[in-house]
Amino acid sequence: MATISTNTGSTSSTNTGTVPAARVTRALLAAGAVAGPLYVLVSVAQGLTRDGFDFSRHAWSLLANGDLGWIQVTNLVVAGVLSLALAAALRRLPDLGGWAPRLIAVYGASLIASGVFRADPALGFPAGTPDETAEVSWHGMLHFVSGGIGFACLIAACFVLGRRFAAEGRRGWAAFSRTTGALFLAGFVGMAAGAGSSVANLAFTAAILLVWAWLSAVAVHLHHRLPNA
Repeated sequence: MATISTNTGSTSSTNTGTVPAARVTRALLAAGAVAGPLYVLVSVAQGLTRDGFDFSRHAWSLLANGDLGWIQVTNLVVAGVLSLALAAALRRLPDLGGWAPRLIAVYGASLIASGVFRADPALGFPAGTPDETAEVSWHGMLHFVSGGIGFACLIAACFVLGRRFAAEGRRGWAAFSRTTGALFLAGFVGMAAGAGSSVANLAFTAAILLVWAWLSAVAVHLHHRLPNA
């Protein structure tokens, strides 16, 4: 049975001396583990308090608009940076240094880009926005493109790690990873084709919650398997 190696080397050099490599990896995994809960908490808090926001109609990315839009912009950027930390941690694990960290790194970068390039106001949010929008702005288009690329890479990462877990005999983790990838793909396609449907939007929101839970669970799982340092 193959196993994921957690040997990250004995030490890594810093300006103040040497820090055990495992300790650095654990810190990066911890950062990755909090990315999802933090992003979800901040998004839900805004959705519950922002005037006119409707979870059944509006994507969380719309929260980047309006006077308080900077909160969601910051939320996206922070989530992206923490996801990049997770990718860096995976890269430091010898048996996970292939496609998985690259795909998650692209996802992290896409979150940052999605914060920089805001989604256009739509579907009556922020308050006063018409339900129908005439055209998509350049930054709205870049938001869609970066989001699409990031989601595709995240879906691929689910299956790549699912294959890795299966190879080492961890069937539960393999099934969790593959199921998450399949459901997130279905939610993303449904949202893209749903044209503002409440059912499609809520299904995609559920998929977002699932994939963030999966990312955090993987980070915690790998964190616990590292040797104490």
